[in-house]
Amino acid sequence: MTKIFVRKATVADIPAIMQVIADAKAFLAGQNIDQWQGAYPNTAAVQKDVAAGTGRVLCVDGVVSGIASLIPGPDPFYGFIEGAGWSTNRDYFAIHRFAIGNNGRGQHLSRPFMTALLSELYSRGVRDVRVDTHPDNKIMQHVVTSNGFVHVGTVYLDEPVPERLAYEYIF
Repeated sequence: MTKIFVRKATVADIPAIMQVIADAKAFLAGQNIDQWQGAYPNTAAVQKDVAAGTGRVLCVDGVVSGIASLIPGPDPFYGFIEGAGWSTNRDYFAIHRFAIGNNGRGQHLSRPFMTALLSELYSRGVRDVRVDTHPDNKIMQHVVTSNGFVHVGTVYLDEPVPERLAYEYIF
């Protein structure tokens, strides 16, 4: 039976995390999505996640197959939002750098991975969770909406194509 679980990322995981990022960049490029096609996410961002304790890895039979970061707000790019807007002004966490690597692709791991992240945040007392994704990234849009996130507008990042669809999950 397959063993699947989520845990905090460690320094020893950094090479595997960078491989998941490389896989995700190639997958997005193959879908003609220009998200993550520059230097970001990079090793420095991953090292920062590990040092801060915000990085998470999805392990499948002991192999890092997915990654994410649970970042406490405020996010500087979430201050301005076009559209309906965030439903609350309370403290929140953002889920960033969510990806599944090639060794996990096609196994329908995104939804249970997101569920595990939400469960961790809930157990920590978080009641507002936010995420953003590229307008062309239909797969990630499906992942978040199938986990109960609601589209609330558009935020703008400091990237060549800055528009990102913003989603919120209120417990």
